[in-house]
Amino acid sequence: MKLLMFYVHEWWYKTALKSLPDVPDSEKEESLKDAVVIFFHSEAEDEGKKENVLQKFVKNTKWIAGKFNTKNVVLHSFNHLSVSKSSPDFAKVLLGEAVERLERTGYRVMITPFGYFNEFRMHVAGDSLAKVYKEF
Repeated sequence: MKLLMFYVHEWWYKTALKSLPDVPDSEKEESLKDAVVIFFHSEAEDEGKKENVLQKFVKNTKWIAGKFNTKNVVLHSFNHLSVSKSSPDFAKVLLGEAVERLERTGYRVMITPFGYFNEFRMHVAGDSLAKVYKEF
């Protein structure tokens, strides 16, 4: 699992193009202020250690959100951080379970549509912890 995490003053995205043919059609445009944006990439080897990966995914998300005292989270599937890729089905299940755990503990979670390329704009804060990379 790879995570590229940002603290942003503002996030905006709009769906642009399907990247997976079997996902439902979606035209969305959303924005969120004062949030952590997590670009995540699940790898093939993550499929054999799902619970451990899920726990670390949620823990790292809460950690960076706590550093900036926010409960706003954006999760964006970003399959460009490694040559190793999990199946889309595994990544989607992992995302769903992460969202459930975060929402259950009071986080507001925005998810960019899975299986889409998106336009996006983000105003990243200047703090050193506003840009963090993790892999596990």
